[in-house]
Amino acid sequence: MLNLYDAVRNNPSYSKLEIGEFLFAEYTCGANIKMLPNWTEKDYFVHVVTGTKTWHTCDGEWKASPGETLFIKKGATVVEQFFDSEVCLLMVFIPDALMRSTVREVIEALSLAGAVSPPPTTAVRVEHDVGLDALFQSMRTYLVGVEKPPEPLVRLKLKELVMSVLTSGTNMALAAYFRRVGTTEAPSVTEIMETNFRYNLSLEEYAKLCHRSLSSFKREFQAAFQESPGKWLLLKRLDLAATLLRSSALNVTEVAFESGFEHVSHFSRVFKDRFGVSPMTYRADGPAMAGLSES
Repeated sequence: MLNLYDAVRNNPSYSKLEIGEFLFAEYTCGANIKMLPNWTEKDYFVHVVTGTKTWHTCDGEWKASPGETLFIKKGATVVEQFFDSEVCLLMVFIPDALMRSTVREVIEALSLAGAVSPPPTTAVRVEHDVGLDALFQSMRTYLVGVEKPPEPLVRLKLKELVMSVLTSGTNMALAAYFRRVGTTEAPSVTEIMETNFRYNLSLEEYAKLCHRSLSSFKREFQAAFQESPGKWLLLKRLDLAATLLRSSALNVTEVAFESGFEHVSHFSRVFKDRFGVSPMTYRADGPAMAGLSES
């Protein structure tokens, strides 16, 4: 899968501004790929200037048209592009360390209290406010300039955004997630894996997504799931495939890809090893096979 952050950062054709790992980019998307699987280890805002795109996540579909903004949590998505008009996007990738320090500073300065709500869905539809508009406008101004803004100024703009989200009451789900980032030192391995197991990422990429070294990731994973990552991923994907075979109209090839398998032949073989029958037979037998996925 494509690492979106790296792809944007390393593409010389995009207009972008980088300060540390903070990345703001404006570009016209000329890709002719209808469905683009991607992942990133950083949270990001995406604002649609022209055109339309849909972000497919594990918990829903998020369509954005001109003037609309989404906040996408770190993880994997499949982006669907429509070719009836040119697509121009603004994207702001914010590293956890910068977001964490900013949220903590704002909470302390304003003496904000209250419990941290559970994290919202993978994507959040953002209602525009002063902070967000100021961040977009100022960053776009610097894109056309010769000199990039000093890091303290970028931090100030981000602080305005965080303060606006936490205090306005307009984006409650986003505020809940900001608070969660501010109160944790690293993403939860359990939450990241439960949300992204169906995507075809390597263990090294899962570790990067969790902001761990590979060895630390494997160690924390074992402690959380009492299973190795490879075996856990295989069983989770097979159970998802069994559910899709019973409850959806997807064909076997589509079920394999939706469940995180790259090759249909491999999927069919390991599915039969797990359930004793081929995917087609499992679907045909329906309720008679349902109990096998729970054994």
